[in-house]
Amino acid sequence: MSPQAGGESLLEVVRVMARLRAPDGCPWDREQTHQSLRRQLLEETHEVLEAIDSGDPAKLRDELGDLLIQVVFHAQIAEDEGAFTVDDVAKGTVEKLVRRHPHVFGDVTADTAAQVVKNWDAIKEEERGAHAIDEEIPPTLPALLRAYKVQRRAASQGFDWRSPEGAMSKVREELGELERAATPEEIEGEIGDLLFAVAALARHHGVDTESALRGTTKRFAERFEALKSWATENQVDLNTLSEHDLLARFRDLRETTG
Repeated sequence: MSPQAGGESLLEVVRVMARLRAPDGCPWDREQTHQSLRRQLLEETHEVLEAIDSGDPAKLRDELGDLLIQVVFHAQIAEDEGAFTVDDVAKGTVEKLVRRHPHVFGDVTADTAAQVVKNWDAIKEEERGAHAIDEEIPPTLPALLRAYKVQRRAASQGFDWRSPEGAMSKVREELGELERAATPEEIEGEIGDLLFAVAALARHHGVDTESALRGTTKRFAERFEALKSWATENQVDLNTLSEHDLLARFRDLRETTG
C-alpha cells in the first residue's frame, strides 16, 4: 500500500459524527461537551492499553476504533463551536510529523531509534522556547509516566546518568536512605525518591514503567488466585501461615505459573 492509499473510511467516520451532531441528529450526541466526554476519553484510552497487553489484534482494532470516535467527537464539537475543524487537527498533525522527522523529510541523519528520540526532543524544546521543565506535562498523568517525561526533558538538556550503572547506583542510594528514614514524612519522601530513581533506571534500559508494573500486577493477581485455590483445596487459612511459609508457597507458585 502506498503512503497515499487508504483512509476513505476515516472520512466516513467524520461524516457520520457530523450527522449525529446535526440539528436533527442524536439528542445525546448533541448534548455532549469536551468536559462531559473526559471520562469516556480516559476509559477508551485504558481499554486500548488493555487490548495491546492482551495481544489480540481484533480487540485492539475495535478499541482503537472507539478511541478514534473520541478524537472525531471532540473535533466535531470544536467545529460546532467555531474553534477549529477536524481538518485543522489533521493538518497540524501532518506538519508536526514532518517537522519532527527531519531524518526522513529533510537532510538530518538519524540511523538509530535513540538518535531519532534525541532529535525529536531537541526539536520539541526549540518549539517551546524557554519554559519550566514540567510545563505542559499534565499533573494528572500516572506518576511514573510523568516522572519519565520530566526526566527525559532534563536528559535532552544534558542532565542525565551517563550509563545504566549510574542509575542503578542511585537506586541503591535511595533504598539506603529509605531504610534510615524515621518519621512518616521522611518515609514518604524517600519512597518518592526511590520510585523516581527506579523510573530513571527503567528509562535507561528502555523499559516502560507503566507496562512493567501492569504486567507485574497482573502476574501477582494470577498467582494470588492460584494461592487461594491451593488454600481452599487444602483447607488452609492463609492468616495462620507464617510470613516465611506464605512467601515460600507464593514462590513455588511463581515457578510453576511462570
